[in-house]
Amino acid sequence: MNFEVDKIRNVAVIAHGGAGKTSLVEAVLFDSKMTDRIGTIQDGTTVTDYETEEINRKISISSASAFCTWNGYRFNLIDTPGYINFIEDTKCCLSAVDGAIVIVSALSGVKAETEKIWQFACRYEIPRLVFVNKMDRENANFKLALDDLEKSYGSSAIPLNIPIGSEANLEGVIDLVKLKAVTFQNGNMSEGAVPDAYKTDVEEYRKKLIEKIAESDDALLEKYLEGAELTAEEILKGIREGSITRRFIPVVCGSATKNIGIQQLLDAAILCLPSPDEKANITPIIGKDLKTGQETKRKPVATDPLSARVFKTIADPFAGKLTLFRVYSGILKADSTVYNSTRDVKEKMGHIFYLLGKKQVPVHQAGPGEIAAVAKLKDTQTGDTITDTGHHMVFEPVQFSDPMISYAIEPKSRGDEEKVSTALHRLLEEDPTLKFHRDADTKEMILAGMGQVHLEVTLEKLKRKFGVEVIMKTPKIPYRETIRAASSAQGRYKKQSGGRGQYGDCWIKIEPLPRGAGFEFVDNIVGGVIPRQYIPAVEKGIVDAMKDGLIAGYPVVDIKVTLYDGSYHTVDSSEMAFKIAGSMGLKNASQHAKVVLLEPIVRVEVITPDEYLGAVIGDLNSKRGKVQGVEPQAGGNQKISAQVPMSEILTYANQLNSLTSGRGIYTMEASHYEEVPSHLAQKIVASKEEQKQAE
Repeated sequence: MNFEVDKIRNVAVIAHGGAGKTSLVEAVLFDSKMTDRIGTIQDGTTVTDYETEEINRKISISSASAFCTWNGYRFNLIDTPGYINFIEDTKCCLSAVDGAIVIVSALSGVKAETEKIWQFACRYEIPRLVFVNKMDRENANFKLALDDLEKSYGSSAIPLNIPIGSEANLEGVIDLVKLKAVTFQNGNMSEGAVPDAYKTDVEEYRKKLIEKIAESDDALLEKYLEGAELTAEEILKGIREGSITRRFIPVVCGSATKNIGIQQLLDAAILCLPSPDEKANITPIIGKDLKTGQETKRKPVATDPLSARVFKTIADPFAGKLTLFRVYSGILKADSTVYNSTRDVKEKMGHIFYLLGKKQVPVHQAGPGEIAAVAKLKDTQTGDTITDTGHHMVFEPVQFSDPMISYAIEPKSRGDEEKVSTALHRLLEEDPTLKFHRDADTKEMILAGMGQVHLEVTLEKLKRKFGVEVIMKTPKIPYRETIRAASSAQGRYKKQSGGRGQYGDCWIKIEPLPRGAGFEFVDNIVGGVIPRQYIPAVEKGIVDAMKDGLIAGYPVVDIKVTLYDGSYHTVDSSEMAFKIAGSMGLKNASQHAKVVLLEPIVRVEVITPDEYLGAVIGDLNSKRGKVQGVEPQAGGNQKISAQVPMSEILTYANQLNSLTSGRGIYTMEASHYEEVPSHLAQKIVASKEEQKQAE
């Protein structure tokens, strides 16, 4: 069943982990008769947390879709992750919705993750409705949650209802527009008059609501100042206008697990959150025409050309790849041929369906403003734009943050490297924040993600979905070796054992080059003391010896080698003999060249709230980091630029989370190599020697 655009509400449910997002979706689905019971996190019976890893860990790891109908309106709901390791998924989902329900806990108020997700919502200009959850829990405090909201977001938090009772005595809510008390008992809802004990509070909160509405309209303000009552219609219109323009934050309250205040939340969502056409007035649907390169606009109507964006991919080894998309304009029909503008390929659509968690409900088509899914698209990935074959436009892609942490992985069973690589690439389609590559220097498979839990969950999925088990280890550091002094030596290889022998003889000089200069080979042979055909073999022997290292088995860099003398034998000399002589010459010369270890230095930028600045700088200094500068950022944050040895910062994501209560973020990129302090170099060389002996 397709709904008119003005009757659709595309809503992401967002908050920090553990605030009650999944429980809220459960209550919504039950109240709207989509399910016949309310599932629980504890029992692993919820609709939207259906992955094994989510059930075991009791957290939302991946976003999930659901839908319902309420009072003639179609709700497309996305239950999003709130834990720091997984909120990039939430960012992508926010690009596909028109409004958001933000859950704030009546116990803990606004947490760090909520602040980050709130910033994502601001980036996409998404109107929000706040639900103060867990009003039935011990120490629940509605007023404190409101104050925390205003303090954190610098915007007026305006309640549309307030709780009746709290903690174990939570009975219901008082509607500040209708001036009615709504109570819940044994699953039954009843309306009545406002209890006398709450009349003062109701008067105070309603006055604040009316004032906020009157401020936005001169005629209403005049009416209000003259002491006239605003009509219910004027109040509702004012709430809607103030919410959608984000002049204030509408707030409702209740308990998701007790199913108190959920129906009022749905009514408020219809009132306060925009339909797809209203959202298009706030943020126009704009893409780039691939033929002209010009900006092109779409309207959320069936008569406009098709435009849709993929916001999520699910890797399923049995059903194949599931692609979730949002239609912005036109109609996407099952079994039609569409064009992927991002990748310049045509795709054949199969069956289209709505998702209710993992349950698939087939439909013939998806119209403007709808969210649906399709299976087994070949080339389409998260973030891609889908259009009809005659109107090629592309939406700006969602920018994901760079991975925060990297680990080396190796298969438990020998010979499974190819299997691991294939399975991981399937998971990379599902999760664009994962990165996987083979390190050319260390020969290790490196998996990078947003945090340790993110990588652990990925490996659990790898085992469950694709039957591949791997071990996760700290990656090897790609150290280098170089020299600090010039030195000369002979490399002479002579082997005689009956018949033709082997003979190669060379004299070389090695000198240090500036950092980053690489390798330079100079041929200074005169008078044919080494024939021309053997000189490349000397160079090859030196290059091969450089790969194997001089003191600890790490590649040698930033060195100039000059071949200046030698001798040969007319019968016994060969390319092989001169290759061995070249490598011997390098090793002999290195004994007096002061060989040192070099370590990779990374450039790090850390953004942290002001209050953690000292702790973060102190921690970077303790890691042998050099802080280059500190710049103030918007929102009371500071940006620290530093250079830090890679070996000290491999697991920095975990430490930064601890230092900043999850509010710090960082990026890093390779910078240059520097000499390892001698006391540390000795330990690295000794460790490498032990490893060699053990092998």
